[in-house]
Amino acid sequence: MISNKKMPDCPVAMTVSLIGNKWKLLIIRDLLGGTKRFGELRKSLDGISQRVLTENLRDLETDGLIFRRVYAEVPPRVEYSLNDLGKSLLPVISAMADWGNNYKDLQKKK
Repeated sequence: MISNKKMPDCPVAMTVSLIGNKWKLLIIRDLLGGTKRFGELRKSLDGISQRVLTENLRDLETDGLIFRRVYAEVPPRVEYSLNDLGKSLLPVISAMADWGNNYKDLQKKK
C-alpha cells in the first residue's frame, strides 16, 4: 500500500509502484477478462505460489484496484474482479501487449 506521504511525485513512478511487478500485471491482465476465483488465478499464473498470489491480491485490493467478494458458503468462495479504477488500466496493459508483440516480431527478423 502506498501512503499519501510516500507517493512518488513522478506519475510513471506512481504507476510502477502500484502495478510494477510481474505478478500484479499478470493478475490485472487475467482480471480484465472478468471475475476470477483464487484457484482460477493460481492456475493461470504459472509459477506463482499461493502466498505470493495472496500478497499481491491483498496489495491490489488495498491500493483500490480490485474488488474482493466473499460468499458465505462452505467451503468459502472468494471472487476477485477489477473495479472501475482497475479497469482504467486496460489501455496501459494493451499498450504493453502491443509493444511486446512488436518487440517479438523485430527479434524474429534478426
